[in-house]
Amino acid sequence: MTPYGSAVEQTQAHLEQSERLNPRLNALIAIRRDQAIAQAQEADRIASRGESMGVLHGMTVSVKDNIDIAGEPTTAGAEFLRDNLAARDATVVQRLRQAGAILVSKANMAELAFGSRSYSAVGGQCRNPWNDRNIPGGSSGGSAVSVAADMCTGSLGTDTGGSVRLPSCYNGVSGLRPTLGRIPNTGVVPVSEHYDTVGPIARSVYDVARLFSVLAGYDAADGVSVDRPVPNFLPHLHAGIQGRRIGLPSNHYFEALGPGVGEAVLAGARILEQAGAVLVDIHVPLAGEAHLHQSRAVFSDICHQFDDTLTNRPESITASVVERMRHGLAVTGVQYAEALAFRNRYRVMLREIYSQVDIVLSPTAPQTAPLIDDGANLLEATKASTRNTYAGSVGALPGLSVPCGFDAQGLPIGMQLEAAWWQEDLLFQAGIAFQRETDHHLRRSPLLS
Repeated sequence: MTPYGSAVEQTQAHLEQSERLNPRLNALIAIRRDQAIAQAQEADRIASRGESMGVLHGMTVSVKDNIDIAGEPTTAGAEFLRDNLAARDATVVQRLRQAGAILVSKANMAELAFGSRSYSAVGGQCRNPWNDRNIPGGSSGGSAVSVAADMCTGSLGTDTGGSVRLPSCYNGVSGLRPTLGRIPNTGVVPVSEHYDTVGPIARSVYDVARLFSVLAGYDAADGVSVDRPVPNFLPHLHAGIQGRRIGLPSNHYFEALGPGVGEAVLAGARILEQAGAVLVDIHVPLAGEAHLHQSRAVFSDICHQFDDTLTNRPESITASVVERMRHGLAVTGVQYAEALAFRNRYRVMLREIYSQVDIVLSPTAPQTAPLIDDGANLLEATKASTRNTYAGSVGALPGLSVPCGFDAQGLPIGMQLEAAWWQEDLLFQAGIAFQRETDHHLRRSPLLS
């Protein structure tokens, strides 16, 4: 038996759930039934000998469709990449296999990982399982939905400005953006090499931590990867947060909130205080400027990544994506240089913040998931939703989104925890302490029954 019971039985259950719900939710672009069952059978054979394949033995995982699985298409949701067969596994996929994970599916996403709706030419419109009229967030929408809809235990997404944290927030699951350079991007279709990172998603912070323990580590083939040892934090996940200082920002992060969001997040802060943390009021200078500068950098970077297609075959990219990309063409060299200079200045400021506190707590998103058909307002809604996540991305900080409640319409609310660089273990300890006292992450949408 694996830590999850029979790997075959669990895998079969997740495959059946995927086949039952995917026509409605559109979370997956490919279900790997035969390969997954074969992996599960091997996992059970090894377990029957009293052996283990690794930390993730028997865990079912979906993989966002901008991450390579050898011999299968990596489309990033784009029509012009539909036949882009991967020659080898991405480094993170290699590490999943080596740790015993079972790869059950490829997840739908926002086309080119550039948007919050998680619509793509290849996968169509992914839908939120809490209300299928609402967006799942992006760009890792299919990854978060596959976890929330019990199609798998964990998933790999990618995060440039919030693309793991926002879908996790909107779908009521837990998701981590690690410190930039902690998890390698080798074999991942890029948006911005200055900000991209792979990140794990699962219901529980405990499973997010287990995924991270396998994914993290240096890869010489990735120019952004940092050669820094990963501590053995798994034995200390339940250490608690006694005496940890948690900062509540007095500016930016708690502004322009939707109904119920601030109340749910502050209630979450009080639960952490009851668990032994010390709440501290803080001010985060420059936070309000982060979105402008990162937007300029990221929009410019994606134009660089897909310059040939955008210039010579723009019709092969969905029109709304082209429209957003063209904002990047308008960024001047001076503005791009200003964005990079701001990034460095911002990170210096963050050193001062994290000399005062261990964790900064805020809403992941200011509002719950908007409606899919809110087309005229979607660009503004996307900008509004990423105001808190972009601030962390500019800083290259690790950030964890944890479910902390629901609004009056029954849509999930997320609480974001950020720590200093390389301090993911603190986030896991805080998230696990919170989930020990709450059950938000265990709730299922009525749509799943």
